[in-house]
Amino acid sequence: MRTTSTPTHCPYCALQCGMNLTPLPGGGVEVTERADFPVNRGALCGKGRTAPALLSPEVRLTSPLVRSQGVLRPAGWDEALDCVAEGLSRTRAEHGPDALGVFGGGGLTNEKAYALGKFARVVLGTSQIDYNGRFCMSSAAAASVRAFGLDRGLPFPLEDVPRTGCVILVGSNLAETMPPALRHLTELRENGGTLIVVDPRRTRTAEQADLHLAPRPGTDLALALGLLHLVVAEGRTDEAYIRERTSGWAEARAAAMAHWPEYVERITGVPVPRLREAVRLFCAPESAMVLTARGPEQQSKGTDTVGAWIDLCLATGRAGRPYSGYGCLTGQGNGQGGREHGQKADQLPGYRKLTDPAARRHVAEVWGVDPDTLPGPGRSAYELLDALGTDIRALLLMGSNPVVSAPRAAHVEERLRSLDFLAVADVVLSETARLADVVLPVVQWAEETGTTTSLEGRVLLRRRALSPPAGIRSDLEVLHELAARLGVEKGFPVEPQEVFDELRRATAGGPADYSGITYRRLAEENGVFWPCPAPPGAGAGVLTDDPAQAESPSAVHPGTPRLFLDRFATGDGRARFAGVSYRASAEEPDEAYPVLLTTGRVVAQYQSGAQTRRVDELNAAAPGPYVEMHPRLAERLGAADGEPVAVVSRRGRAVAPARISPAIRPDTVFMPFHWPGEGRANTLTNPALDPTSRMPEFKVCAVRLERVRHAPEGGSGAGRV
Repeated sequence: MRTTSTPTHCPYCALQCGMNLTPLPGGGVEVTERADFPVNRGALCGKGRTAPALLSPEVRLTSPLVRSQGVLRPAGWDEALDCVAEGLSRTRAEHGPDALGVFGGGGLTNEKAYALGKFARVVLGTSQIDYNGRFCMSSAAAASVRAFGLDRGLPFPLEDVPRTGCVILVGSNLAETMPPALRHLTELRENGGTLIVVDPRRTRTAEQADLHLAPRPGTDLALALGLLHLVVAEGRTDEAYIRERTSGWAEARAAAMAHWPEYVERITGVPVPRLREAVRLFCAPESAMVLTARGPEQQSKGTDTVGAWIDLCLATGRAGRPYSGYGCLTGQGNGQGGREHGQKADQLPGYRKLTDPAARRHVAEVWGVDPDTLPGPGRSAYELLDALGTDIRALLLMGSNPVVSAPRAAHVEERLRSLDFLAVADVVLSETARLADVVLPVVQWAEETGTTTSLEGRVLLRRRALSPPAGIRSDLEVLHELAARLGVEKGFPVEPQEVFDELRRATAGGPADYSGITYRRLAEENGVFWPCPAPPGAGAGVLTDDPAQAESPSAVHPGTPRLFLDRFATGDGRARFAGVSYRASAEEPDEAYPVLLTTGRVVAQYQSGAQTRRVDELNAAAPGPYVEMHPRLAERLGAADGEPVAVVSRRGRAVAPARISPAIRPDTVFMPFHWPGEGRANTLTNPALDPTSRMPEFKVCAVRLERVRHAPEGGSGAGRV
């Protein structure tokens, strides 16, 4: 007989698809459809369906590991935690608190992200904390704050997408990165709407489009400005909207007019007629949206690039109106919530700024500390990793695998090896965990309760469906135990709901206000959109999950599915044009490195692959890295499909089989980044940083190609392009 199934959410991407988990009598757990969740309506990708495979003790960590004589060996929890506390306290005593680094992850629940940020600042006293979500949508966040005064991935529910008239999807391959979301684009077209996809590759998503624009990697900024130029030149601006709801139009208009269509064609490679067609499709219906993902964002000018796409929305009156607007497709499962609550170097919970005295006072009061003791902003993610072994001598890392996922990964691996002390908490022995002095095995998504925040800004409740194996502890227990060993006995509860209630108080009145959200509401309402303040006159601590003491329904804030309909979150309520101009990528092709490399994901793997590469079904579908190249480029190189090719940049060399396809530009190669070792794509990528968001330029760098197969006797050696 089956036990009761538990409604919960997938552990992978920011869709946070709904699913049911049912423990099976013989062991294991079954995933079944959950049709009541509106984002996926029961649909799941292969990663979601196979997620329970990671719960098996055969593929996960089941005991702490401590390095002894150069080898990681099993250890008890007391020994492991004592070792971590000693390593951190010794480093702090010898080098000061900022010699301690903390690196978090976009997959941590809101409770764990909140506790980790508090631990860094209250227990360790360090400013040096950031997380891998910096590599996800930080450029979109910076551009949204600049334009709208607030950053939330989507300012509207995903359900609104099929109801708009046109979507421009920039640098996203939803069919592979978020397959259940593709149905919203399919329904858009079934409803008579149009889809424009901007991508240098003709992906599975681009094949669904009414119009595919394939710009040269790194030129999305010029493309957006060229479209805006045509909007102005063809008289398609919404002058009343611009006058009533925006500021800065004169500067943005002047910048756009300097990017005439023929100039943009030379930069991007997109023909002028296709530019004109894109403008016609976007401006014809009453409503339209622009959705961006990592393509335009992971650039050294990503903030300005997203700003230019937002300018296109503002100039045509397509923001803060029903079924219109700009949105970002967040990647990681809790990439949205992860940066809202204190993992990011410059932020306190609720999107409060560390540099804001009022914000410091509010959070310090919740934490019971003097605001003057809170450290200021620290280094961004790549800068933090780059400082390991020099300024930062010890690192606590939770839920991230930068050996595979960071740009210039060989250098980052070298920096990790140079640390005096490294502690890693994870569910598997990742490539980064293998370098640690102590590895702490922690519970997984199905074994704990906690909240995440989806790409829509919808706060969700993941429920515990089964017990973890013996010997596994939660991240909250780890932080509680470490805090106690480091002299802080109180303030780090182990129960997620208790942590969430404190998070609600810390966010009250902030931009990302969760104070009106309770676990009970999340369970009953299928999630709640922030901001959701507590009822007027009621502090966040007054709201309760006890039905007998709950506020009356009329007093409870309903949450905010759609932002900006009345005003933007700026001081004057107006959206701000960015008014930016095109500039080249940090590294352009030259004689030595004449080809462009861009990177991305494949449907069967996820992020660094630390978990998905342990699932047989997913490995069968995507067994390893490859180098996608156009037939003309392959012919010049003398490469055959399936034969190994070396891709060389100024930072290193990667080798993977060639995959020859006409779906990519002839001047560009593509590599997925999920694998370590010889085929590690991030060995090649450029850590050049966006000056505002500090996002590395993953999406474009200059490379050369080399054949590595053995030539026939008497033949030439290796070809090169």
